[in-house]
Amino acid sequence: MLSYEESLKILKETNALQDGHFILSFGLHSAQYVQCAQLLSKPSMSANFCKSLADKIYKEFKEFDIIVSPAMGGIVIGYEIGRLLKKETIFSERVEGQFKLRRDFHISKNSKVLIVEDVITTGKSSLECSKLVEMAKAEVVGFACLIDRSSGNSSINKKIVSQIEINIPTYNKNNLPKNLISLPVIKPGSRELK
Repeated sequence: MLSYEESLKILKETNALQDGHFILSFGLHSAQYVQCAQLLSKPSMSANFCKSLADKIYKEFKEFDIIVSPAMGGIVIGYEIGRLLKKETIFSERVEGQFKLRRDFHISKNSKVLIVEDVITTGKSSLECSKLVEMAKAEVVGFACLIDRSSGNSSINKKIVSQIEINIPTYNKNNLPKNLISLPVIKPGSRELK
């Protein structure tokens, strides 16, 4: 498995860990942003990162039936982890602001489900996916992500397995540090896309 230092080096080399002034999807500001699409767009560099996460998942969650990932960010990583672990992988997508299963995707009753996404900060997208699992009368065995930037403060109360944990401070608009105030604001992410 990759070390913290090796993982961080890959994130920086692929431009997945970006510096600037970002407004995150839940409204807080940050001096760094994790853009996993940059990592995953370079398969030769992301292969070991994903393999290391798959090994950690296998060690922690030996038995599960299916992977569910939230669109948009979780689709590629969910697929890759499913491929490596030989598990069916589906994704949820927003319909009028709510996650739904479309494309004839289905979660079987009593199945064991692993929620996989790219980055967990607040856990909101993962928990929205878990509601779909509960509605199907199935069980969430846990959560996994490439990067856990929650610093232990997510709303998820089950085990989170990640390739790397990164502590990136966030700020509300009323307590921005001076170095952020002078930078142009970027609002990445896909939650608000129509």
